[in-house]
Amino acid sequence: MADKKSLEIKPGMTVKVYEKIKEKNAKGEEKERVQIFEGIIIAKKHKNEIGATITVRKISDGVGVEKIFPLHSPVIEKIVPVKQARVRQAKLGYLKSYKKRLKEKKVS
Repeated sequence: MADKKSLEIKPGMTVKVYEKIKEKNAKGEEKERVQIFEGIIIAKKHKNEIGATITVRKISDGVGVEKIFPLHSPVIEKIVPVKQARVRQAKLGYLKSYKKRLKEKKVS
């Protein structure tokens, strides 16, 4: 499990993003929990600047869900790579209509 600062993430990688979420219960007490969002990175913007973001896409109950995560946000606890696909482009917008699976590469 790598820290988000030291991790080299690329488009085509399948990652698990651990995000802290604050909720209020019926009594009004604030509770914090960690929610995991697992999907494929379709875009990475602004390299390693403070405003760097990644766009992660997954299919949930047959519906495509995309979420944009700021990399340097305190809300993001960690990002764990699951697998790496072989891609030839930096932005993978074509995956929205692509029906076949991507070829996997070894993750080292």
